[in-house]
Amino acid sequence: MKTSRRISEIPMSGIRKMFDLAGPDSINLGLGEPDLAPPKEAVEGMNRAALQGLNKYAPTMGLPQLRQAVAERFSVYGEITADNVMITPSGSSALLEVAMGMVDPGDRVLVPSPGFVIYGPHAQLVGGTYDEYRLTETFQPDIEDIKSKIMPSTTMIVVTTPSNPTGGVLTEESKRALLDLAEDHDLTILADEVYCSFVYEGKHVSFMDRLDKAVVVNGFSKMMAVTGWRLGFICANMEAMGPLMKMQYHVCASPGMPAMYGVLNALPTIDPYLDEARATYKRRRDLITRRINEIPGFSIAPPQGAFYAFPKFDLDVGSEELGNTLARNGLICTPGCYFGKYGEGHLRFSYAASEERIEAGMDMLSKVITEGRWKRCPTTTTRTHTSSEGTTQRRTRSRPSSNTSSKTTTRGSR
Repeated sequence: MKTSRRISEIPMSGIRKMFDLAGPDSINLGLGEPDLAPPKEAVEGMNRAALQGLNKYAPTMGLPQLRQAVAERFSVYGEITADNVMITPSGSSALLEVAMGMVDPGDRVLVPSPGFVIYGPHAQLVGGTYDEYRLTETFQPDIEDIKSKIMPSTTMIVVTTPSNPTGGVLTEESKRALLDLAEDHDLTILADEVYCSFVYEGKHVSFMDRLDKAVVVNGFSKMMAVTGWRLGFICANMEAMGPLMKMQYHVCASPGMPAMYGVLNALPTIDPYLDEARATYKRRRDLITRRINEIPGFSIAPPQGAFYAFPKFDLDVGSEELGNTLARNGLICTPGCYFGKYGEGHLRFSYAASEERIEAGMDMLSKVITEGRWKRCPTTTTRTHTSSEGTTQRRTRSRPSSNTSSKTTTRGSR
């Protein structure tokens, strides 16, 4: 049976191979799935809706009362109304709908590297192309690198804050620089802000106040620990929202009704739940940061947001080989090379897991590294960072060559 060339050109998930290497009792720090229970109000609201027969098609843009509730909650970041909000069947499908609705064949999209793995493939699936821009040592967009990669065909820059996989949080300075580029080159910023509820130092810097230049994707899966409900939302200006609504109709007709009622029931009183969740993740962040920095050859600064640790390592081994070795020993993580060419030399660990599992995982990481034959190495990989004086400097570190393909390997979940 014939399948399309567009999907055959998208590489299959490499993460599955690591799960196949691991045994049934493996410690899974590879998936970004909260282990917390959802707010009881969310579960009660969804169950009540289903029992009351609210199991029908919803409006294409989602329940009007949920769109209004989203606008009220997120108006702290900008002047938005329900007309600027469309509920979507997951944040991932929202990202695809934006690509389908705003990227033409031949358009070029700039995506962060390291960054979430579906941005580039989405551009390819709609006939566009993509290029990876590097991040600085502190995981801010490297503005000079972005400038060097803007071409006449470039139409969009993707930004993630807080970041999966790095845990980096965008600064106001970086936001201004990106908006300057968008204005100078007539570009759209696609801002993925699904982890905005989990910032541990500073504040979340959103693009919702600049819908003239940006489309924002967000969601409820991480916020409410309901990854299986598949609900997100798009925030856009009226010019973009019409085509996006048309695209959503042809993709799914409408989001699921019972889950929307669940989110609607929980959203107005969500803050105490989020305060407790942030405190839990921050304790886990501090634990995994301390444990990683105790391991020879590994180093990490405390992630500022999301729930991922993305340490770098100075060992003469590639991230995929190291990740496979860990999986065979019962620890699942994600090799940095799966998040783009600039992710090599890193591993991603999710700390959306209990402290006991984090401790056990770090015990295994320490054991494998201590007993391994890998040597510390001096390098060839250069990354940029911004100094305290505000000037751009370069740090050079040694990095083993990777046996992986230059194409980013995709995976199905965050």
